Amino acid sequence: MFKAKAYSAAGRTSPLCPAVIPRRDPTDQDVQIEILFCGICHSDLHYARDEWHDVMPAVYPCVPGHEIVGRVTKVGSAVTRYKVGDVVGVGCLVDSDRTCPNCRAGLEQFCPGTVLTYGSPDRHGTAPVTYGGYSDSIVVDERFVVRVPSNLDLAAAAPLLCAGITTYSPMRHWKVGPGKKVGVVGLGGLGHMGVKFAHAFGVHTVVFTTSPGKTDDALRLGANEVVVSKNANEMQKHTGSFDFILDCVAAPHDVNAYIQLLTRDGTLTMVGAPEKPLPVSVFGLIFGRRSFSGSPIGGLAETQEMLDFCGRNNITADVEVIPIQKVNEAYERMTRSDVKYRFTIDMASLKGE
Repeated sequence: MFKAKAYSAAGRTSPLCPAVIPRRDPTDQDVQIEILFCGICHSDLHYARDEWHDVMPAVYPCVPGHEIVGRVTKVGSAVTRYKVGDVVGVGCLVDSDRTCPNCRAGLEQFCPGTVLTYGSPDRHGTAPVTYGGYSDSIVVDERFVVRVPSNLDLAAAAPLLCAGITTYSPMRHWKVGPGKKVGVVGLGGLGHMGVKFAHAFGVHTVVFTTSPGKTDDALRLGANEVVVSKNANEMQKHTGSFDFILDCVAAPHDVNAYIQLLTRDGTLTMVGAPEKPLPVSVFGLIFGRRSFSGSPIGGLAETQEMLDFCGRNNITADVEVIPIQKVNEAYERMTRSDVKYRFTIDMASLKGE
């Protein structure tokens, strides 16, 4: 076991502060990684403040962070996929039971024994729970590590490990491609990635936003059209025309208005996670044989597929890079949606702590 520098929260009302945490020494199949950049996901804030207590109660001290890009510094004797010096990524998962039908299908994200990058019981006994990427290093089984294409900006690539795969996976599952009409609801951390992927998939992409001021940015990111969702006439023009809608909004909103925009057999998939249940009219689904679904991240194979796709198409997140000393300020700004579109922590800033 060795000690690593990190930022952790001591309680639900505590700020993130410098800390020293234990990391296990690499086993035969482990990769030790120097963390270069870690994206900030809204899930980090929810967990650190115990806002998802009924679903995922926080255990303190907590070290958030599951959008990790780093460099391999040590490998176990049985590691075959990576070598010292490789640039790699770690997303939301660091282990699973590896034997269930989901794991055998490459869908580790649905495994009942999934070990999250932070907040899950630590099977190695190094700490009470796993600690995430707001740290200078991490040790992960090589099977839960992915390779980052060398042409991508590493700070901007970090959010691909969560925001990227979260928006890529449902589009792949529902076969988004040329000839389709796709809507993206909300232009934030998730939504801006959804627009980039939809554009790269060659579909007619429409962004729905409550903010007219986001029109120019949506078009810059690759949207073909922008609809201000508060405008009933603009919404009405698109009734029954969408093959797929990706809903990235985590606040209460009227999903029925978007279900009505789906064509026959169209699908609306939620990737935003509103805190309270959303009322859904069954009749909007029945008349049109429409589907209302949800999707989390992807499995390891699909995450690597997504990164390779990003490498070929030069896709990264739009990020604001910050030192870790500004992480609490970043959390407050996130609550005000004051970022375009993701924060990424430069972990070199942790060396001085």
